[in-house]
Order: sequence, then C-alpha cells, then structure tokens
Amino acid sequence: MDRTTLMIFGIAILAALCIAAVGFVLVGGKTESQKRVARVARGSGPRLQAMEGDVDNSEKRRKQMQETLKGLEEKQQEQKKRISLTTRIERAGLEITTRTFYIASAIAGLVATFILMLGGFSLVISALGGFAVAFGLPRWVLSWLITRRQKAFVDEFANAIDVIVRGVKSGLPVNDCLRLIATEAAEPVRSEFQGIVEGQKVGVTLEQSLSRIYERMPLAEVNFFQIVLAIQQKSGGNLSEALGNLSKVLRDRKKMRAKIQAMSQEAKASAAIIGALPPGVMMMIYMTSPDYMGVLFSTTAGNMIIVGGLTWMGIGILVMRKMIDFKF
Repeated sequence: MDRTTLMIFGIAILAALCIAAVGFVLVGGKTESQKRVARVARGSGPRLQAMEGDVDNSEKRRKQMQETLKGLEEKQQEQKKRISLTTRIERAGLEITTRTFYIASAIAGLVATFILMLGGFSLVISALGGFAVAFGLPRWVLSWLITRRQKAFVDEFANAIDVIVRGVKSGLPVNDCLRLIATEAAEPVRSEFQGIVEGQKVGVTLEQSLSRIYERMPLAEVNFFQIVLAIQQKSGGNLSEALGNLSKVLRDRKKMRAKIQAMSQEAKASAAIIGALPPGVMMMIYMTSPDYMGVLFSTTAGNMIIVGGLTWMGIGILVMRKMIDFKF
C-alpha cells in the first residue's frame, strides 16, 4: 500500500470519527437535555401543585372577604334607612324611654307657649311658637348630645385599639382584651365595650356585637374596626398588625381633622361676623334712634321689609354654613 493510499485511508477514518463524535454530541446532548427537563418537571410538579393550591386559597380568601364586606354594607344600608327615636336616644347615651322624651317635648312646648303669651303675643302665635319649640328644641338637644358623645368616642377609640394590639402581642385572647377595655377605658368607649362583653356571656357573637356598636355609633372608625375583626375571624391573618395599622390610620385621621378645623377657623370667624353684623347694627340704631326704626314695626311695608331681610339673612347664613362645613 503506497503512501497516497494510506493518507486517503487515514483521512477517511478521521472524517468518520468526527462525524460519529458530532452525531453522539447531538443525539446524546438532546437526550441528556430531555432527561434534565424530565427531572425538573418531576421535581417541580409538587411545587406547581403547591402554587396552584396557594392561588386557590387566595381566591377563596378574596371571595370570603368580598362576601363579608358585602354583608356588612347591606347591614349598614338597612341601619341607615331605619333610624328610630329609640336608636337616637341610645346614641345620645340617655337612659330614658321614648315616652319620657315625648312628655319632655310637650312640657317644653307648653312652657314656651306660656312665655310667649306673657310677652303679649296672640294665642295663635304663642301656640305656633310652642309647637316649634316642642318639635325642634328637644331634637336639637338630642343631636347635640349625639355629636358630643361620638366625638368623645373617637378621641378614646384609638387608645382602646392599642390595648387590644398590646394584649394580642403579649399572648392574651381577644375576649380578655375586650374585657380589659370594658373595665379600664374612658367613657363612652367603656360602656360600648361592656355591651360586647355582656353579649358574649349570653351567646351573642362578636360580629353581632360589633354591628350593634355600629348601630349606636355610626362612625367610619367603628366601621373600620368591624371590618378588620370580621375578616380576621373568617380569613385569618395577623390581628395585631392589622389593628396596629388601623390605630395609626385613626390617629392620622384625628390629626387631619384637627388640622382642617384649625385652617377653617378663619372662615368660620368671618362668617360669624358677617352674620352678626346686620342684627347688631339694627339693635344699635334702635337704641340710639327708636323712632327711626319704629317704622319697620308699625307699618305693613316695614313688616314686609323685616320678613324679606330675615329671609335673605337666613339664606346667606345657610350658604356660608355650607361653604365652611368641611366633610372629613
């Protein structure tokens, strides 16, 4: 075999080896990669199932939260539709019956009628004035008491939530924290939480007790507290963290309310001065020149001017009150 034949034969063997090596790499690498993919797929199967399970649980919790919020909103809408006199008396913190309220209203009306008759007014005008007093004055006093009590509740409510947060972090159950608030907190928070504790003794659930509190205290702060506890009971979660965040929100709302009130004092003072200026000027002119002002009271045209002035003054006061009445 000559030298040329040996070279051709060697080149052919080397080419065959190269082709075999390339084929082995391609075929063997593909098989190995497939094996690795199969191993990863087998190993990630439980993970995928766990992830799918987490997604399902999150979806269930989301649906539970939506149903809870929907139920609370429906209850709140029903409570807003039917506000009875008994509920208003409870919101004011008064321990009287509706009968006592009506009797007090009638007595106030009779006293006002008697005073107007002593002042020289006719029987018709005195009766109308007494009816206005009997119908309006007790309800105005009731609204004022409700507003004062709700303000006191909001001022103390954040401290009560902090008591629950510290109690839960230290290992106390929620019921013990509620009992602590019912004995140590300031009024009216103490009396409201006493209703929760007494209700739990006779089998009333926490959700029902919170709904009862919201009925007596229709405040956004109480609504937040009710939603947090209702969702935590049904869906679970870190109660101390949720209530801690709620306490921070309530304190921020209180700061914002105080800031708004401070910024609106200038507008309120201006409205009070503008509203008091016309009757004040009228009183000074009447005291200095009674004959000049007497025409308004002794003639028909003067009476019409007084009625028109009072009407426009009332409209102006209502407009100014609407402008400075900030909702927060």
